[in-house]
Amino acid sequence: MTGTGTPLRVGLVGYGLAGSVFHAPLIAATEGLALDTVVTSNPERRHQARAEFPDVRFADAPEELWERADELDLIVIASPNKTHVPIATAALRAGLPVVVDKPLAGSAAEARELAALAEERGLLLSVFQNRRWDNDFLTLARLIEAGELGDVQRFESRFERWRPELKGGWRESGAAEEIGGLLYDLGSHVVDQALVLFGPAVRVYAESDVRRPGAATDDDTFIAITHANGVRSHLYASATTAQLGPRFRVLGSAAGYVKYGLDPQEADLREGRRPGDGEPWGVELESQWGRVGAGESPLTGGGSPVETEPGDYPAYYAGVATALREGTAPPVTAREAAAALDVLEAARRSAREGIAVTLEVQA
Repeated sequence: MTGTGTPLRVGLVGYGLAGSVFHAPLIAATEGLALDTVVTSNPERRHQARAEFPDVRFADAPEELWERADELDLIVIASPNKTHVPIATAALRAGLPVVVDKPLAGSAAEARELAALAEERGLLLSVFQNRRWDNDFLTLARLIEAGELGDVQRFESRFERWRPELKGGWRESGAAEEIGGLLYDLGSHVVDQALVLFGPAVRVYAESDVRRPGAATDDDTFIAITHANGVRSHLYASATTAQLGPRFRVLGSAAGYVKYGLDPQEADLREGRRPGDGEPWGVELESQWGRVGAGESPLTGGGSPVETEPGDYPAYYAGVATALREGTAPPVTAREAAAALDVLEAARRSAREGIAVTLEVQA
């Protein structure tokens, strides 16, 4: 538990896409947090960070943070996936609470080892699952809680893109140690959302393909989950979808909810907009609202429009700050991340062997 005086000082490891677009702006926008140090040796990224955060300090390597651990209150890891476990382990051993960008680890076993280390040391360990605060997800959770759909029977969730040309980089590497591919990238989001809404998975089936010429890892993946409560989730993550489907199609015993388009927060962050700059945050146009109804397609006027909740990525770091100050649970736990990794590992095995994989519900 940390006192309530001066802002909590944050060391951010990595200033690529995740660090510069998501973590740094959200940390800086959170009351009670201060971006203290960015770890990057890249001169261009240092210039970029200094332009937005004039008072930030820099380090060339994470080890420099452990040497002055008493000057920091939180480490955020936004470096490539393969570095998540070793850097998080070192930070925890240095006595520092940790936030890790998803995926926490390459395996559920590694995630649980990290969780056990954090628990042993009495330190916060959380995973940045920002899509729990997407506008459509918050709206769907509200509809389910209110019983608007009746009993949900099938949850369809899509993160589909049309990127026929490779971009390069570690995310498209086929090397196992890189933990690349869409299964662990976008798949981490859709699986986490399904587990939050409908609880533990007991059966997983997946199809995973490498479709683009020159691609070395999966770029078109489908995952089917049977949850312990009987709900079925059909999840899609693709970079090769020429016609994008609905982001959500949720079918219940009384009605369905269909929502097209993506939450605007990522696009706003990429374009330099920031929470708290005076403009409404996470709000979308009425023309983008989803529809609830039964018996007819929403594309031909079926159902009624439902106002979309504002997206709220800032809520994640606000929750982290509260957890550090009050000793409460973080907004996303390492154990939850491990449960999602159980599903991702099962999906990888299912796709490789052409079988459905049964999971035991973890205590």
